[in-house]
Amino acid sequence: MFRNITPVVKNILIITVAVYAVTAFLMPQLNGLLALYYVNSNRFIPTQFLTYMFMHADGWHLFSNMFGLFIFGPLLEQFLGPKKILTLWMVCGVGSGLLYSGYTAFQMNKLDNKISEFYEEPSPELFNRFVIENRHHFKPAVFDFIDAYSRNPEDPALIQRAKENMTATRDNQANVPMVGASGALFGVLIAFAMLFPNTQLFLLFPPMPVKAKYLVLFYGLYTIYNVVNNNPLDNVAHFAHLSGLIVGAGLVYYWKKSRKDFY
Repeated sequence: MFRNITPVVKNILIITVAVYAVTAFLMPQLNGLLALYYVNSNRFIPTQFLTYMFMHADGWHLFSNMFGLFIFGPLLEQFLGPKKILTLWMVCGVGSGLLYSGYTAFQMNKLDNKISEFYEEPSPELFNRFVIENRHHFKPAVFDFIDAYSRNPEDPALIQRAKENMTATRDNQANVPMVGASGALFGVLIAFAMLFPNTQLFLLFPPMPVKAKYLVLFYGLYTIYNVVNNNPLDNVAHFAHLSGLIVGAGLVYYWKKSRKDFY
């Protein structure tokens, strides 16, 4: 099985596994430099748009992404050539990071506006609404504080404490990093589906055959559902997956349009 692995796919696998081994076991302090942070975070540096895609949260995260590349990458490399498969992987990975950062900036801007609204006119109602919308960041004891604040809405100490809680929540969200090659992998998946749409793939769970175009369609719809649903307890960057699909589809469409360069 490993004899059929192509050079670029093999090198991506080796580099990504090596980076995971170094950051997970030898130099964990590199995580803060290589993972992708919110662009206005004091931890952000531009090179993270590239380095984050070689980082992974744990062994299962690494395995799932590299297994997908191992399955779909070699045939694409044989068809597209080494230069284009590398371009596909890198452009989808970096493009996914850029689009995800834009999405994060939009979400952070909404959060900043709500905090500014409270600063201008502090009230227990606004703070309570903020806590409910961001409840996964608060401990249950915050509701005791809300009760006390509701009884004393003009107390400067309680107002200050509410502001500190809101600012801390904002800072926590700003410093949640994104890691993983999922955006790049989803670019590979959409490329495979566009170039080999009727290729039969055999799933393990459930054990059944399915055409590539239907498998990627399912992943796409599932990803859109999770982006819209926006479960705060879900730590998967679904928008990054969707971004990888979009960038990959755009790149393959461009290549197919330029047929004399494509074939």
